[in-house]
Parts: sequence; structure tokens; C-alpha cells
Amino acid sequence: MSTLAPLRLLREPWNASEGNQSNATAGAGGAWCQGFNVPNELFLMLGLVSLVENLLVVAAILKNRNLHSPMYYFICCLAVSDMLVSVSNLAETLFMLLMEHGVLVIRASIIRHMDNIIDMLICSSVVSSLSFLGVIAVDRYITIFYALRYHSIMTLQRAVVTMASVWLASTVSSTIFITYYRNNAILLCLISFFLFMLILMLVLYIHMFALARHHLRSISSQQKHLTVYHTSSLKGAVTLTILLGVFFVCWGPFFFHLILIVTCPTNPFCTCFFGYFNLFLILIICNSVVDPLIYAFRSRELRRTLREVVLCSW
Repeated sequence: MSTLAPLRLLREPWNASEGNQSNATAGAGGAWCQGFNVPNELFLMLGLVSLVENLLVVAAILKNRNLHSPMYYFICCLAVSDMLVSVSNLAETLFMLLMEHGVLVIRASIIRHMDNIIDMLICSSVVSSLSFLGVIAVDRYITIFYALRYHSIMTLQRAVVTMASVWLASTVSSTIFITYYRNNAILLCLISFFLFMLILMLVLYIHMFALARHHLRSISSQQKHLTVYHTSSLKGAVTLTILLGVFFVCWGPFFFHLILIVTCPTNPFCTCFFGYFNLFLILIICNSVVDPLIYAFRSRELRRTLREVVLCSW
């Protein structure tokens, strides 16, 4: 990725001069310091696949009235967050391909504005994806341990307020990030938010699994329909755990990249790690590709509706 690049501001630390970076890279040595070059066509292909998959998820949730619940509305918002990554990646890659082949000539000032817009979309996706994963985890926690009060706790009005708040916070935070990206405090806030959400979800999932297994054993010989219900809830918790694991694997290297920018911008080995930024972008896009597959595989109702959408049986 050259002229246009998502999150170009974070590709290399701004407090390390080019000479220092070159010397650090040369000093580190080793083949792994050569970086990772990703063809634009790969970005384009993954972006298209992700966009189509997440559009199908959104269409399926909107189509099936049985999926009109806070839980699936939150999943729908997560799919929209993934689409932000796809749309920004597609726009960036298309412009790059057109510019490389001389079809499109754009002034440098316009390119900078486009970069800022793409960066803002990516940042909004980061914050909103993390937030909705946390919201979904809390929703599933309430479903399992406060089943009788769930509909009074998680009302449609509260769900709408939650979704609107997440999108507003994501937009504001991404704007602040792009404006003050050279401030290490901004990066630390983003890293802290990532770690906080991971710890929150891990604690919730551990508690869910521990108590859900206890409940299943205690009621298995008493009321069969409750066993089925809790089994379904436990299955939902497993799905969310898979989503969390995939998210961590796909976004973890990117956030580790941010940590290195703050802690060791001129260290030779850190400089080598910065050369793999394009690989981290591929992992981010892969997260958007994998999420819909997990929904379709784990949810029978959503899988059936997706089949109907694909077959155009509206």
C-alpha cells in the first residue's frame, strides 16, 4: 500500500526520523525485517467478500421477524461495523488501482482528505466493533442469569439508545483520534479501551460458563424445557466466545503495533515489526470476513434466513 493507505498515520511512528528508522532496520538485520507486501488485488477481493457477507447478515436480520430482538439488532450493528472496514478498504484500493494505471489523477491535497476519511472510517469501526462485542456479551449475560427479567431489563427503547450511543461515541472518538493522532495520550486511550473491553468480556464469559454449567447440571433431571433453554443460552455464549477469540487474533497485532509506537518507536526490532503493517490490515479485513460465517454456522434461524435471502425468496 503506497499513496493511499488506511491508518497511514500509524504505519510508522512519527517521533522517529527516517534516518533513525533506516539505521534501526539495517541494524536489526534478518529476513523478517523486509516487511510484508500485500497486492492491492487481495485487499480488493477480501473487501468485496466481506461486504457481500455482512450485507446478507443485515438483510437476513431485517427480513426475519423472529430475529427482531435486541440481541440480533446488536449483531446487525456489528455487521455494519464490519462493513465500514470493507467500504473503506474497497474505496481505497479502487482509487489506488486507478491511480497506478494512470486512469485517475488526483491532487495531493485531495488524497490527504481521502486518507483522513478512510482513517476515520477504520477508527469508527474499531471502537464500534469493540463496543458492540461488549454490548452483546452483556446482553447474553442478562439472558442467562436474569432470564425472567430480561424483557424488562433489555427493552427495545434501551437497545436503541445503546446502539445510538455507541455510534455517536465511535464517530466522536474517531474524529478526535484523527485530529490529535500525534499525541501519545490518544493512542494510550485507544489501547486502554481495547484492553478494558477484552477484560470485561473475558470476565463475563468465564462467569457465564461457570454458572451456566452449574445450572444445567442442577435442573437437568427436573425440567426438560429449561434445560433446552439454558443449553441454547450456553450455545450463544460459545458463539460470542468464538467471536471474541477471532476479534482478538485479528485486531491484536494492530493494537500491539500501537503499543510499540508508544513504547519503542526507534528500537530496531520494533522498527522491523512496523514493516508488517499491511499484514495487520489483512487480519482486520479477515475479521470482517469470518464474523458472518460464525453467525450463519452457529445460529440455525439466521442460517435458514440467509439461505432464503440468497435464493431471493422474499
